[in-house]
Amino acid sequence: MYALVDCNNFYVSCERVFDPRLEGRPVVVLSNNDGCLISRSDEAKALGLKMGEPWHLVRPLLEQQQVRVFSSNYGLYGDMSRRVVQVLAGFAAGIEVYSIDEAFLDFHGMNLLAPDLHAYGAEVRARVQQHTGIPTCVGIAPTKTLAKLANRQARKEGGSGVVLLDTPARWQAALAAAPVDSIWGVGRRYARKLFDLNVTTGAELAALPEAWLRRHLGGVVGQRLWRELHGQPCLEWNPAPADDDDQGHEDDPSGRRHSVAYTRSFGRPQHEAAALAEAVATFAAKAAAKLRQHERVAHLVTVLLGTSRFTPGAEPSTRTAVIHLPFASSDTVHITQAALQGLAQLRRAGVAYHRAGIVLSGLERPGQAQLGLFKAAPEMARPERTQLMAALDGLNSRFGRQLVRTAAAGVPTRAHGHPQPDAWAGRAAMRSPLYTTGWDELWQVG
Repeated sequence: MYALVDCNNFYVSCERVFDPRLEGRPVVVLSNNDGCLISRSDEAKALGLKMGEPWHLVRPLLEQQQVRVFSSNYGLYGDMSRRVVQVLAGFAAGIEVYSIDEAFLDFHGMNLLAPDLHAYGAEVRARVQQHTGIPTCVGIAPTKTLAKLANRQARKEGGSGVVLLDTPARWQAALAAAPVDSIWGVGRRYARKLFDLNVTTGAELAALPEAWLRRHLGGVVGQRLWRELHGQPCLEWNPAPADDDDQGHEDDPSGRRHSVAYTRSFGRPQHEAAALAEAVATFAAKAAAKLRQHERVAHLVTVLLGTSRFTPGAEPSTRTAVIHLPFASSDTVHITQAALQGLAQLRRAGVAYHRAGIVLSGLERPGQAQLGLFKAAPEMARPERTQLMAALDGLNSRFGRQLVRTAAAGVPTRAHGHPQPDAWAGRAAMRSPLYTTGWDELWQVG
C-alpha cells in the first residue's frame, strides 16, 4: 500500500503558521514577480478566485473583500516542506518527495505495525499538524495512481482528511465519481481524446481493454495506467528530493526528470549588459545546484531571454540559444560559462528584457560521461571539481542561498545591515520574513 500526503493550500498554510490571525480569513499567495495567484485559502476559493488569475485583474476584488495578499516566499516554503518531510519519514520505511507539498509513503510490509491504515493515516495528519502547524490530507491505496485519487477525495469539504481505498469495490466507487481528466497521468491531450469517445469518468477509463489503452494512450504509459487503476503497482519508486519551488509533475507520474529549469521575470525591464549577465549567471548557478541535488549532469544549456509580449512591433517575445557542452556536467562554473555564451548570442543592444531563464537538459547520471578515446578527462570533470561543488552546496545550505557565488553573479550589497535585492530582482513587496532561514528575519515573539 502507498499513502500520498498532501499539504492543504501549502503556501497559505505556511503563512498562517507564523501569523495565526490569518486563520479563517481569505488569503492568497502570488507567483514570482507578483504576477498571478498560485495559492488560495478555502475562504479565498469561496470568493470565486481562480488559480492562475493575474493579480492586477483581481486586485479590486481582493481589496473589496479584504483578502490578505502575500508575495511568494520560497525560502520559507522550502524549509517548511523539509520539516514536514522529516515528520513523515518516521512513519514509513520509504518516502518519495513528489513536490514541495506532496510526498508518497511506502506502507508495504506494515501490517503488524499499522493493522488499521485509516487510523494510521489520521495519526500521520495529527503528527504533522502538531510538529509543523501544516494541515494535510492523506490518501491510501495499493498503487500510486489510486493513492492520488484517494487523496483528492480526502481533500473534499466535510471529509475526515483520510481516505483508504483498500478493496476493488472502494476504488471502483472512487473512480466512478472522478472525472477522467482528474486521473493522474491523463493529460489534456488524452482527456480530449477520451471525452470525444464519451469516456468521462475514471471507472469508464478502467473498464476499457488494456490493449486499447496501450494502443491509444502512449503505449507502455497507457498500459501502466490501466494496471495502476486495477490495483497493480507499476510506477517506479523515486526517492530523489524535490525542488523547493517545484510545482509537481501532474502529467508525468513516472517521476523521471527530463530537465532542470530556473526562469524568472525581472522586477523592471533590464537592458544593461552587466545586469543581464548577473541575472543569467545567478540563474545558471541555481539550476546547477538543482542538478546536483537530483544527482544528474546535463549535456545542453538553453538560455532564454524575453521581452514584453505586449510591446508593439517588438521582436519575438522569447528567444533562446542552445549551448552543447563538450561533456555532461553539473559544475556551476562550467554551466555559467555556457550560459553567458548563450546570453552574448541573444542580447541586442538597446532592447529592454523582461525575463530570463536557464534550462538544463540531456540529463544522465554522473560518472557516465562519454569521453574521446584519446582525450584525457577535462579539468571540469576531475574529482576535485566534484569536491569543490559539494563544498559550495554545503556552505550555501548552512549559511544561506547564494552566499558563496561566482563573481559573474555579482557581489551582494547591504544597507543599514540588511541585504539588498539585486537590480534585476522580481517584485516581492508583500513577502513575509524568512522566519526560519534568514538571520536578519528570524521570528520574534513580543
